[in-house]
This record gives sequence, C-alpha cells and structure tokens, in this order.
Amino acid sequence: MDYKKLSELLFPHIDNTVDFYEEKFPKRDVEDNAAITRLGPSPTGFIHLGNLYGAFVDERLAHQSNGVMILRIEDTDDKRKVDGAEEIIINSLKYFDINFDEGVSLDGEKGSYGPYHQSNRKEIYETFAKELVKMGRAYPSFTTEEELDEIRKKQIENNLTTGYYGEFAVDRDLSFEEIEEKLNNNTPWTLRLKSMGNPEETIEVFDGIRGSVTTHPNNMDIVILKQNNIPTYHFAHVVDDHLMRITHVVRGEEWLSTLPIHLELFKAFNWEHPIYCHTAHMMKMDNGNKRKLSKRKDPELSLEYYQKLGYFKEALLEYLMTILNSDFEEWRMKNKEKSIYEFNFELSKMSGSGALFDMNKLDDVSKDVLVNMDIDDVVDFFMNWAKNFEKEKYEVLKDYKDDIKRLFSIGRSGKKPRKDLIYASQMFDFISYYFDEFFDEYEDLPENVSKEMAIVLLKEYSETFSIEDDNGQWFDKIREISEKHNFAVKMKDYKKNPQDYNGSVADVSTVIRLAITGSINSPDIYEIGQIMGLEKTNKRIERYINYLDK
Repeated sequence: MDYKKLSELLFPHIDNTVDFYEEKFPKRDVEDNAAITRLGPSPTGFIHLGNLYGAFVDERLAHQSNGVMILRIEDTDDKRKVDGAEEIIINSLKYFDINFDEGVSLDGEKGSYGPYHQSNRKEIYETFAKELVKMGRAYPSFTTEEELDEIRKKQIENNLTTGYYGEFAVDRDLSFEEIEEKLNNNTPWTLRLKSMGNPEETIEVFDGIRGSVTTHPNNMDIVILKQNNIPTYHFAHVVDDHLMRITHVVRGEEWLSTLPIHLELFKAFNWEHPIYCHTAHMMKMDNGNKRKLSKRKDPELSLEYYQKLGYFKEALLEYLMTILNSDFEEWRMKNKEKSIYEFNFELSKMSGSGALFDMNKLDDVSKDVLVNMDIDDVVDFFMNWAKNFEKEKYEVLKDYKDDIKRLFSIGRSGKKPRKDLIYASQMFDFISYYFDEFFDEYEDLPENVSKEMAIVLLKEYSETFSIEDDNGQWFDKIREISEKHNFAVKMKDYKKNPQDYNGSVADVSTVIRLAITGSINSPDIYEIGQIMGLEKTNKRIERYINYLDK
C-alpha cells in the first residue's frame, strides 16, 4: 500500500503539514515546573459540581506554578449545543473565582494557541489525520451501522469483547483500488486508527492522582474522524492537548477505560503525553450507602443551586479543598487568617476513591469561613445576592444596609463568636424578623407563662425600655420585672425549688424575645433592641400583645 498516495486520495484539500502546526504552536516559554491545564466542557448549558471540582484542581495546578489555565470549548457535536451555554460556563465558574488565562472568554478568544473552539479546528484535525494515514496508522472504513450491529451480535454470541478489532476489522486490509472504487461510488466512510496494541500485554502509566496505573494496551481500531470529517473526542483532545502544550489533564475516573486509546495516539505521533489526573467520582450518603451524585436526583450537583441559595464562593472552595487535599484542614487550623491560595495544593494528596460530598459539612465550613470574613464583604455579597435572585426582597432590604450590617455583626466578636451565618438565603431567614414586611409568625410561649402573664410582663418592659441603657442596666430592669412577678432571678434558685416560682428570668427574657423576633432563639435581644430603636421595639411589643389578646 502506498500510504502517501492514500493520504492524498482521502485528504486532497489539506495542504498544511504537521510541521506547519508544530512551528505555529511552539513549546511555551514558561518555567520548567509550570503546569499548563485546560478545562474542556461541552456547551450543553449544564455546569455542575464535578466541573467545579476539576476546574479548581486545574486552577491550582496552573496558578500555583505560574502556569497557564485554558478554557477550550469542545463543541464538535451540534446536537448537544445549547444557546448561551458558553456564557453560563464562564459566568458560573467566574462566580467561584475560576478565571482563565487563555481560551474562550465573554469578549472572544484570547491567546495564541487557538482557535479554542474545536468546531473551528477542523483543518488541524484533518492535517493530523492525514499524517496518520501517511504513516500507515489510519485507514478509511466503509462499514455501515447495520454491519457493525451484526459484528456486535456475533461477538456477544461467542462471549467475545465487543468492538472493531482483529478479524472483525473488515476494512483494515482493503487495497488501494478497493478504497478508490468505494470513494468513486461516494460510499460514506469514517477514518479509523490502525491499532498496534496487544491486549495480552500490560503497560504501566503514571497518574497524577493515583500513582502507577496498570492497564492493557489498546487493540481497538476506534473511529478518529466521523463521516463528516469531524473528530471524535479521543482524537481531538490528543491533537489539541499536544498543540496547546498541555502538561496536566484533569478528568473524571470514567475516562480511565479509554486511557489506552489516548496513550496509543500520543505514541503514534511520537509525542510525550501529558500527566493524566483521574479524579474520583463525587459521592453522597443515601440511606447509609454511598452513591454517585446524580443530575436527576440531586439538585446540589448543579452550580446554579449554590448560586441561588447564595453560598459564598470562599465557603464552597474552602470545603472543596478539604475534599481535595487530606492535610488541608490541619493547615487551616494553624493558619486561620491566611488565604486558601497560600495553601500548597498537591495532586499526590488527592484521594483516588469516591470523594464524599456532605452538605452538612459544607454548612459547618461555611459558618467558619463567614465568621472570619470582613463584615462589609458579607453584607455586600448578601445585598448583591438579593438583587440578583430575590428582587422583591431586595426592594425592602436596600434601604436597611446599615441595619443589616449591625444585625449580622451581633455576637461576632469575642473568643467564642456566634456562627449563625451560612449562606445568603439562610441569612435572610435569620434576620427576616427585623422587617415588618416579612414578620408574620410567632413560636409558642414557655409552658409556664400564660398569655395574661405575658401581656403584663411585656407592658412593664415597654414602659421601662430605653435605648440609653447599657447592657447591664437593661438586664437589671428585666430582673426587677421578674422578681416583681415571682420569676426566679437566679437560675440555681429556680432549679432547686421550681415549685416556689412562676418560672425564671429566662422565661421573662423569652417572652420579650418572642415579642420582638417571633422566635425563642435569636441573637442578643439587647443588641436587637438597640438596632430597632425605641419606637420600632415598642410597636413590636404592642403587636404581640394584640396577638396574645385575641
């Protein structure tokens, strides 16, 4: 077979050479240990937690080493394209501080290693496909879908591995004349890799996360160009990763089974392959068992879920890092004031088994993150969240920014600060009592306080309440009211002889708390009164009295 002649027959329109593109996209001028990473999503419109998980690894590898992070859109499948998907991908990742140095952006493509849309790289793929044909490592296949189905049936009947290989690769040894005749008859064809792998052998390859991985060489003559000369993922990503000079490929463990194909393609061109880093599946506990997060079952898989609820990017990234590196939590305990970006992320400390995603743990991490954040940053984020996701609420909140800051600040100082704030939606629920427009429910009174007694206590509190009082003076007045109505001022006295009292000072405080916030649990009621002021506090008390008096 004259393979050069065959390559010209198949690709007469391709004039550029492999050397042309090697010169056009030279080795990058970066430090020796700099990582060049890429994220290659399909424009389907769905960006999920697994994408962020992998993208965060990409970002840390690149930026921690003064390297480059690229956004490449893998859009060769028209059927999967969704309008606006690229904007969703870019904005969703930007929301979580994943910013790209090169590739597709909202303002067009940036960088000298493009195009960064695979749909615009067709001629590049054809050039390298032509080279494989010239090397005798690829051939045209005219096998129809119906014929492939028949091959598959025979293989299943005989308990053989399914696929296009060996004796089943019926077009592998077609002569030049046979190929030419079929082309002259306009018979549709695909281009297949002529595999040289022996499945009886084993090979070892280094995985950035899993260490040494043992696998069998590829022996499948897989399709590398479809009938429209559009490349398959297998072929496109190998060509792109080489020309873009990618050093690390971070992807899910579901790609481990196709690793031998990709290694063979790199070897066919005599290229050094990047370090593949296969991440573990994102898992969750479900009825005591671990299972993969599911797009259909688990809303928390979507990044939009966290945006709508208003999780702070700092909190989600902090939590992801606890999953990504086993020593991060220990580092954080010793470096409470440092940025997460000062932590030395290492691939070798990632787990190769299922990464367990726990919403409760995320919330705990979020509490710790928010209590250490600058309160102005917390308020700004909260207000922006309301403006973007809760417009009706924002119309009320926008006039109370200073009050909101004071409400969020209650209990944040001291050795044991309160950790009440988790995410924006929860934060709104936490302070909604402050706004008359959203204040509409009361929890139950303490069991030993009647409505009649509660009304008496509240009237006396209202008569004595003054925002000029300091905390001590304020509480002295509550003690006086308590003692007057036989509520124990000292808790130890009440616990020792509860039958001698109507209740304790805690019950009196709870009645006041209910009147002002509607809840038996809230931050410091003295601080809340100071923020509300005299008029609003007394209106709240009057409102509760009317509620009890119905």
